[in-house]
Amino acid sequence: MRIVPAIDIIDGKCVRLTQGDYGKKKVYREDPVEVALEFQDADLDCLHLVDLDGARKGHVVNWEIVRDIQEKTALSVDFGGGVQTEAEVEELLDLGVHQINVGSLAVKEPETFSKWLKKYGTENFILSADVKGENVAINGWLEDTKFRLFDLAARFEAEGLEYLTCTDITNDGMLEGPNIGLYKKLINRFPRLKIVASGGVSSLDDLKELKYAKVYGVIIGKAIYEGKLSLDELKSFQKS
Repeated sequence: MRIVPAIDIIDGKCVRLTQGDYGKKKVYREDPVEVALEFQDADLDCLHLVDLDGARKGHVVNWEIVRDIQEKTALSVDFGGGVQTEAEVEELLDLGVHQINVGSLAVKEPETFSKWLKKYGTENFILSADVKGENVAINGWLEDTKFRLFDLAARFEAEGLEYLTCTDITNDGMLEGPNIGLYKKLINRFPRLKIVASGGVSSLDDLKELKYAKVYGVIIGKAIYEGKLSLDELKSFQKS
């Protein structure tokens, strides 16, 4: 199971939200690049990088941080937050970003996402589904929709989708454990997809449960910044 530490950016700083609420923002570090280097020094090789400014505004905002992390680390970065155009996709791939998370656009313009999967390769994209219950939320979690998670996943799996990250917004930032039942349902229904869990992880026991559930990876954010899980613990778990 992949361990994927997260960096969320607002105003160029490393922050975390609680349940996706921009009004419940906490700044943890001033320099996201420094944090990324610490993840690399701990022998973690992946990074989930989210431009929350971009998610809210509908276009990538924090380009300089993306460039700096790509230049100064060897981390395998998956990036999300406001990607809406082919020009942004191409610039991110040219910078060496490993994968691009697409969420809101996949709901609002599914034909565009289908086109990207075909044109640039399914290996370069992650369908990023942020859910309340089993309904998808978009635009930086600010807008609820009636789109069902399983319908969205089925639509794009039929077009070759390989990767799906699912964030349970209700659990995100709460440090009360992930929604194991939701991930088991996804894995049972879509055994071919590589499912990445996100939201609520706060302990090694949570990681063990997700590993037993056979998720492909897990994104960990607030638990690191609040000291619930150390980088040494994550390094050891990944090697176990």
